[in-house]
Amino acid sequence: MTLGALQWREMFQATRCRLALWYTSVTAVLLLCFASGFYLYVRTTLVERVDDTLNHVLEVVQRSLVIEPGSVEARVLTTPTATGPSLRVNVEASFRDNAQAAEDDHIDLEWFSPQGTLLWSTLSEPLPIPLHVNPAGETVSVTEEQVLRQITRRVQAGNQVVGYLRVSHPWFEVTKPTRRLLADLSLGICVTVGAVAAIGWLLSGLAIAPVRDSYQQLKQFTADASHELRNPIAVIQTNVQVALADPNPNPQAQQGQLQVIERLTRRLGRLVDDLLFLARQDGGLTAMQWQAFDLNHLLADVIEEQQAIAQDQTLHLSYQPPATILDAEATIMGDPDQITRLFTNLISNSLQYTPAAGTVTVTLSPDKHQGHSYWQVRICDSGIGIPAAALTHVFDRFYRVDPARAKPCDGQRPAPKGHRTGSSGLGLAIAQVIVQNHKGQIQIDSVVDKGTTVTVWLPMASPR
Repeated sequence: MTLGALQWREMFQATRCRLALWYTSVTAVLLLCFASGFYLYVRTTLVERVDDTLNHVLEVVQRSLVIEPGSVEARVLTTPTATGPSLRVNVEASFRDNAQAAEDDHIDLEWFSPQGTLLWSTLSEPLPIPLHVNPAGETVSVTEEQVLRQITRRVQAGNQVVGYLRVSHPWFEVTKPTRRLLADLSLGICVTVGAVAAIGWLLSGLAIAPVRDSYQQLKQFTADASHELRNPIAVIQTNVQVALADPNPNPQAQQGQLQVIERLTRRLGRLVDDLLFLARQDGGLTAMQWQAFDLNHLLADVIEEQQAIAQDQTLHLSYQPPATILDAEATIMGDPDQITRLFTNLISNSLQYTPAAGTVTVTLSPDKHQGHSYWQVRICDSGIGIPAAALTHVFDRFYRVDPARAKPCDGQRPAPKGHRTGSSGLGLAIAQVIVQNHKGQIQIDSVVDKGTTVTVWLPMASPR
């Protein structure tokens, strides 16, 4: 592997790694955002459920308090006032029924005097947690040391504060499911990111494969085009240098050199025209001149133009039009100039690779191909044929068939199809592009030393 090819391979690998990394990074960010939002939603929902439960217990217990006038006793709270008798809460009567319900709900109740002294509690051991009551008379707090969620509310009777009620709920009922959820989300994100990384690597390989193939084709195309241009230019340069170096030029020798230069210049012109046609077709720069025309008459004109070449090579070129009168007018929609170029390339190709005394037959007939109506054009020759291994590559630009087959055949024109002897190797590539432009199909069947058949299907024009 050359240094340049190795560098390009490393560049494609680096690009593939970057694509896979981008896939993975974007997916990881999206998963993190989703997981964070989901976690916050679940945690907030759990906290709200705990707070709703605590508030409900406060409401129930506060409604069940037994407040009565009385004097100060050890377990009775009194609040002196100047406008009315002192009030007290009958603790035993108030909390007797609520204690069991609170235990069933894992909620602890505490009752405090107006001075903050704990008077009654469902806790087995009193908690050394001071009261925290805001001016509104209620506060919500989380005690990290005891892992409790607490709500404290001031209880009033008229304008007298009769005490404070605090309810507590175990905080682990929030932390335990949220920690489990956090662990599950973390594991899910790791597994998903790993899977996305693997899939991203495969997808980036699939995404970059057409680019790599296009680069290889462009590289091969550039090398072949350079080769095609270099040879005639070198011959032209050599002839010019020889002509300039001769102090006593021979008119006949100069005439021969000029003929060589003129022939190579025509070859270069054809090559440049073919390259420009393919480049414009690839870039979509050439507008199609769509119109209805008679394919029968067009083929007859092309055959007439190629007859002189066939006679010069002692070949028999014949054309068989549609069999019936109704089929004599074979109308299609397309660009007549491109269709003329298509069949000129194909027929001249057959003539070029058919030995002397051979035959080339062109037939036109209606056909049903893959459920659609087409005009079928078949170009059959008795030439040297194409190897089966080369048939899949004959439409490649500048494709070379085995050069060992480029030998004289019966003393006549020597080369197999696809080999570049006097041609640019772009004829079949141009033919395929033209057929594709007209929504048709082209197929080549060949047997070595037996001949080749090129079949072209072009859609029939819709009836007016």
